[in-house]
Amino acid sequence: MDGIIPGMNPLLSRLQPYPFERLRQLFVGVRPNSAYRPISLGIGEPKHPTPEFIKQALVGSLNGLASYPGTAGEPHLREAFRHWLQVRYGLMAVDANTQMLPVNGSREALFAFAQTVIDPGKKPMVVCPNPFYQIYEGAALLAGAEPYYAPSDPARNFAVDWDSVPIEVWARTQLLFVCSPGNPTGAVMPLAEWKKLFELSDRHGFVIASDECYSEIYFGNEPPLGGLQAATKLGRADFRNLVSFTSLSKRSNVPGMRSGFVAGDAAIIKQFLLYRTYHGSAMSPVVQKASIAAWGDEQHVIENRALYQRKFAEVTPMLGAVLDVKLPDAGFYLWAGVRGSDIEFARDLLAQYNVTVLPGSYLARESGGSNPGAGRIRMALVAETAECVEAAQRIVQFVQSRPK
Repeated sequence: MDGIIPGMNPLLSRLQPYPFERLRQLFVGVRPNSAYRPISLGIGEPKHPTPEFIKQALVGSLNGLASYPGTAGEPHLREAFRHWLQVRYGLMAVDANTQMLPVNGSREALFAFAQTVIDPGKKPMVVCPNPFYQIYEGAALLAGAEPYYAPSDPARNFAVDWDSVPIEVWARTQLLFVCSPGNPTGAVMPLAEWKKLFELSDRHGFVIASDECYSEIYFGNEPPLGGLQAATKLGRADFRNLVSFTSLSKRSNVPGMRSGFVAGDAAIIKQFLLYRTYHGSAMSPVVQKASIAAWGDEQHVIENRALYQRKFAEVTPMLGAVLDVKLPDAGFYLWAGVRGSDIEFARDLLAQYNVTVLPGSYLARESGGSNPGAGRIRMALVAETAECVEAAQRIVQFVQSRPK
């Protein structure tokens, strides 16, 4: 990125433009067809209504604004985390005092975590999926590490091909970012994959950061396996070298509240708490109270998931008739193959039908001579069903009108 001021952190110059900045630049000069109202499937921002009881809990705790919060969070909040892990994953022995911390959304925590665990003096590498959530890359670069992009496998619904990572890369790896369910692909890691990664972690000593912010939106009968759950099933109840990251944003439709938590290896959590204390990352007492209410209720989560299930059941077959796309394992994205350039597809779709989608190549990096996101688009089905169906109808018309 150009324009870094002399004397500033030189690592800032290694950061890539964020996907949505690239999208904004792509659309400069494009005049969307005014015959259609704008519909955006570009940003993964939940649009379902925030539950009223969460709003009431937030308003009812405004007296908390008069107090400085502790970085470790109130005991009642950590107990809410512990209870949710027990209900959701059957985890009975997670220590609320030593193995979990509140965070201001998973994005903030994922970035800060890399700064905590990476030793830049040892030529570190950070492995992440490709395509991926760009915070992984930025966190690695600003921690002084070299990212390595592990490709996804289209033959396995875009699950990550961990076997393709060379042994010399694993030997230098200090941190592995895992995203399950994945963004943008929606792939969920099975137990066998977790076992493989745990064995690699034991052999090479790297830490696993498991991003699980989409865990509560899924389409089958079985909820996605979580990292801590996988570790417990494999006899790793101490969660060594493993920290999971989860959030209320998608689960409870409160992206503006910036609330989540991390849980895992007590020794790593202790160091993360130290970092966060100096960084000033404490969660507002007001948000803590509303978060306790949200984590303690599952009915709104069930209803929210049902909305997504019905929406995807309507939209996926429509788009599947004209694009290379199928129902993901979980999450709220469709990862669709298109004919020709994904960038031209996104630009022309906006111009002709006023629908915004994100080019897949913006979510990946070239590796091994190719960009695994090229020729694909990501569609975030976050709006109400009627709006998503209308967008799908326009996309069908657009594809059918394009030259073969």
